[in-house]
Amino acid sequence: MKLKVLACAALMALVLIACGDDEPAPSGGGTTPAPATGGDDTTPRQPSKSNPMNIFAHYMPWFETPESNDDAWGWHWTMNTRNPAVVDAEGRRQIASHYYPLTGPYASSDDAVLDYQCLLMKYSGIDGVMVDWYGTATIYDYPLIKRNTERLAAAIERNGLKMAIVYEDATLLNAATSADERTAQAKRDMQYLQSNFFTRDSYVKIAARPLLMVFGPQALTSPAQWEEALSALSTKPCLVCLNGHSSRAGSLSAGEFVWINPAPDYSVASRFATYIGGAMPGFRDYYVEGGDRATGYTTYDRENGALFSRQLAAARSAGLGYLQVTTWNDYGEGTVIEPTREYGYQYLTALQQFAGVDYRQSHLELISRWYAARVAHPRDTRAEKARLYLAALMPESALPIIQELEAE
Repeated sequence: MKLKVLACAALMALVLIACGDDEPAPSGGGTTPAPATGGDDTTPRQPSKSNPMNIFAHYMPWFETPESNDDAWGWHWTMNTRNPAVVDAEGRRQIASHYYPLTGPYASSDDAVLDYQCLLMKYSGIDGVMVDWYGTATIYDYPLIKRNTERLAAAIERNGLKMAIVYEDATLLNAATSADERTAQAKRDMQYLQSNFFTRDSYVKIAARPLLMVFGPQALTSPAQWEEALSALSTKPCLVCLNGHSSRAGSLSAGEFVWINPAPDYSVASRFATYIGGAMPGFRDYYVEGGDRATGYTTYDRENGALFSRQLAAARSAGLGYLQVTTWNDYGEGTVIEPTREYGYQYLTALQQFAGVDYRQSHLELISRWYAARVAHPRDTRAEKARLYLAALMPESALPIIQELEAE
């Protein structure tokens, strides 16, 4: 019954839009190429964009639910004080965040969630994700992050996006005790990346070299260590370091990327062969409330989206080729642009305008409706058919299938 009510309300909204509002109803978009076969070609496509900038979202693959994690909620939803099993009167689970995802707390290995996120990115003008990755060591939750990244990579491919790895080399400090052991572990990590990601068509290449970003370096702090870590690779990656840290990789570093910074200095970009800008919606961590730290980091107010808009404008003015949005879903630090109950689709519609895609919020809402139908009908092949249409930029073909599922 609830799905039927939602379906009627959403359908009425689409009718009103089509009958004269300035936002078009879900369609293929005026600049989107028609399917090659003229009818039912569901090959994934990327939308046309008037802004040539390559736009990526920094992605955290570390969320776990009892279904994905041996009946236990993962730390990133709980920290030390929250219990997501507790549900309030508004249907919100108790999570370690000031923001609440529209989907509710999820598992980063859930294919339905991953498809939903990839489709939202696509219709927002985001080209892909830069994945926060912890390596191959079998400690803490690192194996789960490794597994989830593999599931995300599969979702990226079936929905027609791109990906690159952001290597958290600081994890080597937990995985090994000596400098030689850390370098050896990093070498194993690099070999894994080459075997599993670097050669994929969906992996980002710059000048024919796979893009490898490193959040630091923090553990491997000399060029000699990086030379050894990369020595077994057939093609050396385009190594891009955190801003201010490229000297630790020496000549192996191709450039730097911006992290959380309300006013990045893009005058330095010309010093590097590759420079990746940053845009954040704000910063409001949950570490103190979550019992993880005595003091939190500096808070940057979202200013109802104004901070994000200024950051996008700065990147555009600098003429950057690459932009990393920080972040898609770091709920613990409150840098989230993923749709939430607090701000809805605000940041994705801002990106639609920035990227210059021919889609609007109604398309994002259609994807959310698809997700609800997919969850309600997990084994129904019609849900997969609708996803294929959405990935192929044929929302007008997905809509009647979604309505049919909603009506049942």
